[in-house]
Formats: sequence, C-alpha cells, structure tokens
Amino acid sequence: MSDYIYMLESHLSPDQNQVVEEIQAAAGQSNVNVFLTGGAMRDMLAGFRIRDLDFAIEGNALKVAKAICDRTGAKTLASDENRKSAELVFPSGVTAQIAMSRQEKFARTGAKPQVTPATIQEDLRGRDFTCNAIALSLNKASRGLLLDPMNGLADIGRRELRAVTTYGFYDDPSRLLRLHRLRVRLGFTVEERTQMQVANAREAEVEKLIPARALGDELKRIGTEDSPAEIVKALDEAGLLALFSPALAGPKANLAGLVRFEKLIRMLPDDIRSRAARFGPFLYALTEKLSAKERQALARGVEMHKAALDLWQKLEVRAKKLETALRSARLKKASQVYQIVSVAATDEVLFLLYHSSLKPVQERLRNYFQKYLPSIQEITAEEWAAVEGKPGTPRYAKARNDFIANRLDRRVRKPPEPTPPAPGPPAGTAPPSSWSTPQTAMARRMR
Repeated sequence: MSDYIYMLESHLSPDQNQVVEEIQAAAGQSNVNVFLTGGAMRDMLAGFRIRDLDFAIEGNALKVAKAICDRTGAKTLASDENRKSAELVFPSGVTAQIAMSRQEKFARTGAKPQVTPATIQEDLRGRDFTCNAIALSLNKASRGLLLDPMNGLADIGRRELRAVTTYGFYDDPSRLLRLHRLRVRLGFTVEERTQMQVANAREAEVEKLIPARALGDELKRIGTEDSPAEIVKALDEAGLLALFSPALAGPKANLAGLVRFEKLIRMLPDDIRSRAARFGPFLYALTEKLSAKERQALARGVEMHKAALDLWQKLEVRAKKLETALRSARLKKASQVYQIVSVAATDEVLFLLYHSSLKPVQERLRNYFQKYLPSIQEITAEEWAAVEGKPGTPRYAKARNDFIANRLDRRVRKPPEPTPPAPGPPAGTAPPSSWSTPQTAMARRMR
C-alpha cells in the first residue's frame, strides 16, 4: 500500500472512506481515470481533518456522478454544466464534488470561462493556489501516485499560500476572497510574489468584477468555517467585505457577535451535519445590526437561492417552538431535555444558544452539550449490544430510550462518610486505667 493511501485512509472517517471506495468503483466501471484533488489533498498533507472530498475525472464526470447517485442513493446538491461538475451529498451526510478534469480560458476578467477537457496535469496547472494543485491517483494501475506539478507540497511545508499563475486573480477575481479565507483557516502566510500579484489586481479594481453567484458561494463557505469572525475582519480590513453589501462595511459587520458565535459552535459536535447547519445562524449574527431593507439588499446582491434565504430569514420563527419547549417548568429530568434537543434541528439549537435570553433555555442547552451528550457518548458497544430488541424495530427504539433515560436520570450514591477515630490520650500523659491496650490486657492476664 502506498504511504499516501495509508495517510489518506487514516485521515478519513469510515463514512468518507466508503464514499472514496464507491467513487473508485464507479469510475472503474465507466473506464475513466479518477483522482482525489483540491482541498482534500491540501488538508490531508497539512495535517488537518478532511471536510469535503474533491474528485477530478478524466472523462464524463456528470455521467459518473449520475451512476454514483443511482448506485448509492446520493443526491445532487448543485451542478455546473459548463464546468461539468456536480456536488453530491450521500446518505451518511458526506459531501463530495465530482468534476471533469479541465482547462479554463477567460475572455475577460470575471467572465464565464471557456471550458475544455484536459489531462489531470493540465487541470492542476490551472488551479488557484499551489496547495490546491495536488492530486492522488485512485486508479488501479497507479493507485497512490502523488501528482504535484506546481510543487505545492513544498509550499505546504513552508506554510505559504502561492498563486499558481501570474494572472490568476485577473482571470478569477473571487480568488482574492478565497485567499483571505484560506489564510485564516490554515494559518499560512502569503508568499511575497503572490502579495505583489494581489496588489496589482487590487490596483486594477478587479474585485468589482466578481460575479454575484461567486460572492454567494464564498459567503456560504465562510459560514461553515471555524473562525468566521476572523475571516470577516480580514475581509473588512482589506476593503473586500463591502462587496457582499456596502452596509456591512465598518461597525455594522457585528464582529463582537461573530466572536461569540465562534465560541458557541465549538460546543457542538464537529461533524458534517453540524457544520452545514451553521450557515443560517452565521448570517443572522453577521447581519444582526442591519435593517430589514439592508438584509434584503444583501440577499439580492449575492443571488441567494430561496432555500438558503429561508434557512436564514425564517430561522427565528422556526426556533420559537423549541424555545417554548425548553423553557417549560415541567422539564424536571435530564432525559427529558436530552429527548427534546437530540431530535431538534441543529441550526435552531445554535440559534437559541446565540439569541435566547431565557436562563432556563441557556442552562438546558449547555447541560445537554456539556453533560448529557458526553455521558451518552461514554456508553460502550457492549452496553449498547445488551439493549433488548433488534435495531430498527419499535421495541428496540423504546428499549434504547429507556436505557438512555436510566443512564441520565440515575443518581450517583455518595459513599458513606468514614467514622472518625476515637480520640486518644493527650500527648505526654499516661492512659487511664479504664482504657484497654494490648499491653495492659496482657499484664492483667499475667496477674
């Protein structure tokens, strides 16, 4: 086994490993070459947990994506006919992008690119930053072969962000936004020549040509990051935050609220579903100081889809029912709180943590994440196996709920307090004759 394949498998969750195997199999059946690329390779080689899987196909990527959906039950979240790419979500919650290996040529700055099929080497040479221009072969004949034509591995070792081409920011100005996001997330510095390229691009004001759709995509990615406040601050200092909405520039960006939001997201499990649920609460925190008219202008300016708009603007109304349930005086047991929160929508839970001013709601949500959930996670596989019934049946579901309730509600008995020892004689005095010691008892017997 290749060292890189071993490294990959050790960085992936079991569900992600399953997705990689499914895509390898589908590409093999379609007789096309498949490579793991982009952010997945960057994060693996830099020692970060892999969040999303990116695959490049030397062939018809959309056909492979359809075959994967038919085979696994995955669904298409978005597709791009021009770039021949599709973003899939699998039943396990794992997301993956499958794209045709391609070359892109731009007639003018910010224009829609002319896309043509290309080899994986040509594809990598046309990417944004060298750390994203690395691929790993998943093909039977070359499985585990690392492709690094732009020496991105060395840049990762130096913890530097370096642009692949001199005109990358002119071709796709949205890379200016991506540069700040990746710099914050990875903790990398920007290579000196790339800094000069950024300065030249900003002098030409290419940022004004970023398409609205690209702004919306970048805003969504910022919302799923671990440090959105720092990213927003970096964009504001660079004069780029106003691209999303002029109203966000300056004090209306609500950086203090975003800092508090960052602390709250660390309470939630860091899994795929929790990360995806951050977007609505993030937008609420980001735009909290904006007027209703300014919020609407922001949504139009980034061409936000109705589904994303609802996740944001209907969040407060949706969370009211959960808030009412959690404030109830009838909640006396930990298991009752656990049952309510464990089935609640994650974005509603995060919103209440950020927004609700009710003390019982805050206490019960924090107890859930800091006490109840860790207690359930400590249950061993052997203990779960002892639950009556067959998984998936109503009998098992009831027995499982009873088991959880018993674990959360049981009272730990305090150990009995030790009996204090009888007081001894004062120091320097002889014991009274009424006290019996081994020596005095022996003396009495000898008499």
